[in-house]
Order: sequence, then C-alpha cells, then structure tokens
Amino acid sequence: MSEVNYVTKDKFKEDVLEAGTPILIDFTADWCGPCKMMAPVLAELAKEWEGKIKILKLDVDENKEIAARYGVMSIPTLMLFVNGEVAERLTGYKPKKKLIKKFREYIN
Repeated sequence: MSEVNYVTKDKFKEDVLEAGTPILIDFTADWCGPCKMMAPVLAELAKEWEGKIKILKLDVDENKEIAARYGVMSIPTLMLFVNGEVAERLTGYKPKKKLIKKFREYIN
C-alpha cells in the first residue's frame, strides 16, 4: 500500500529528478488550509496509482530553495515531474476527478 511521504532538498535530486517513474510533488505547508483539504485526495490517488505515479509532499517552509527554483508562489501547487522535467503544473485545491483527468495520460 502506497502512502504520501515527504521529500526534502537532500533527497530531491535522487527521489524526483532521477526517478524512473513520474513523480507528483505536492508543494505544501502545515498551516495551509487548502493543502489539508488536498491531503486525503492525494492519499487515495497514491494508492490507486501505485507503481504508475509516485506522490510526494514537499514542505515549502523547510525547502524554500526548491520552491523558489520552481516558481511556487502559492500553495498547494502540484507539479508532475517526468524524466526530471516538469510536465504538468496545477495550483490550488483540485477535486479528485480533475486530478485524474489532468494526469490520465501519465498513468498508462
């Protein structure tokens, strides 16, 4: 069973940029209300997409350099990395159906 773990700047290159599967990063913070609303949706998708897309969280307060590098101006921001490059980007709370539609092509 897959769960949503945190990634930090120390493991970002290895866990995200050099990953063999698509990686969906949830740029988040503990104090963010919409981020808390996204958490159960992402947890469900992590289980459903296991082996296809890996979902990780990145705390923007603890990893400001990475958030700045990718132009994260508001949270939650979701970025899908494929082969180390940003392939898709969404900002703000999104319902599960919208996430499935947006990332469908990367699941197969």
